[in-house]
Amino acid sequence: MTHYFVAQIKITDPSEYQKYLDSVDEVFSKYKGEYLAVDENPTILEGRWDYTKSVIIRFGSKEDFEDWYYSEDYQNILKFRIKWYAPQSKLWTQRTVQASWN
Repeated sequence: MTHYFVAQIKITDPSEYQKYLDSVDEVFSKYKGEYLAVDENPTILEGRWDYTKSVIIRFGSKEDFEDWYYSEDYQNILKFRIKWYAPQSKLWTQRTVQASWN
């Protein structure tokens, strides 16, 4: 079953963020994920946008997601992300088929 990683981030230290960017694609390419959207200027339809960037990544399975997120490679670069981000949202969810919102 398809799984998604959604991140809404607020960059507070561009130099530390750059260290993360310098490594994240190389690490990500080793795993079975696909970037669906990376946007620094989304159209806000409702509510507020208090972030700098949004990212949506798709994985074929929960195992693929966990292999990436909990990998030693990715955990090693998380230290850079932790230095530059303000409180933010990151969530993981699986795809479900829903006939209606009720």
